[in-house]
Amino acid sequence: MFFNRALQLLLFGMVSAPLFAAANDCDRACLKTTLDQYLAAVIKHDPAATPLFVGFRQTENSVVVRPGTGVWKSVTGLGKVQRRYLDPVSGQAGYFGTVEEGSKLAIVTVRVKVENRKITEAEWLMARDGDPGLNGPATATQRAGNFFEPENLAANPPPERTVPKAERLSREALVAITNSYFDGLTTRDGSVIIAHPGCTRLENGNTVTGRAGRGGGKGQEAVSDCTSGLTNFSAMVAARRYPVVDEEAQAVMAIGVFVRRPGVSTRRNVFSEWFFIDNAKIRTIYSAMFYPPPEAFVPNWPPYEGNWPLPASFAQPAQSKQ
Repeated sequence: MFFNRALQLLLFGMVSAPLFAAANDCDRACLKTTLDQYLAAVIKHDPAATPLFVGFRQTENSVVVRPGTGVWKSVTGLGKVQRRYLDPVSGQAGYFGTVEEGSKLAIVTVRVKVENRKITEAEWLMARDGDPGLNGPATATQRAGNFFEPENLAANPPPERTVPKAERLSREALVAITNSYFDGLTTRDGSVIIAHPGCTRLENGNTVTGRAGRGGGKGQEAVSDCTSGLTNFSAMVAARRYPVVDEEAQAVMAIGVFVRRPGVSTRRNVFSEWFFIDNAKIRTIYSAMFYPPPEAFVPNWPPYEGNWPLPASFAQPAQSKQ
């Protein structure tokens, strides 16, 4: 029995080895071509126009959609901001920028995974004008709380660059520096973050840094940067992943979920953030994010930390004992 089991495992390894060996055979040029082919197919509303794997899986704001539905119907073109970042080590490519949906725009991150020259995964994180924000959807007395400023994003786009080899950090160092940002958020201590003074951050196109805030000392106000204002941050950064590390551009795509503390009424948000690193420190951050309803399962990609809605009882403030 042991011999038969060992033989089965050996044969399975022999059969499956070519698939995994070929998984990362797509270089930067191949990844760019495949990403562009995929985006063009979406715009054409034609899944057959791009090499999708038979088990292809796509999500839009964490909801699985069939090819031919969702963005395959709504997206009609690419916008003014178009950035592509490539990672031949992971076999993944990312697009950050704007897309057109008829006369409207969306700010998006798109991630595709390529194996054996087939696209096995696509993930869209999308922000649209008027989407629900931290406090939910717009009402008669409340505007939608999400940021959405595609014009500001177009005026202040992410870098499009090839960093000289002598100035590049390893992918492991790039991820570690990026991770320091989320550690700073969860500890509410900006000094943990490895970043340049004055580092900037744009959230759905809105510049959320560079504003006057407390902390300047001696009665003065300091200008905020990407390490500022964490004292009241009330979320855990769950399901962290770094699917695209573009070593040539010294850029990292991070995806995760801000899981709120029990008793906090504000929504979770699922984010993609693009980190651009210079001289071993974070210089700029660009984000596309959305705020799912409490019952939604997010992020719907592994790791599945935070991939559950909180029970209603957890969302209620604790009752004081008499």
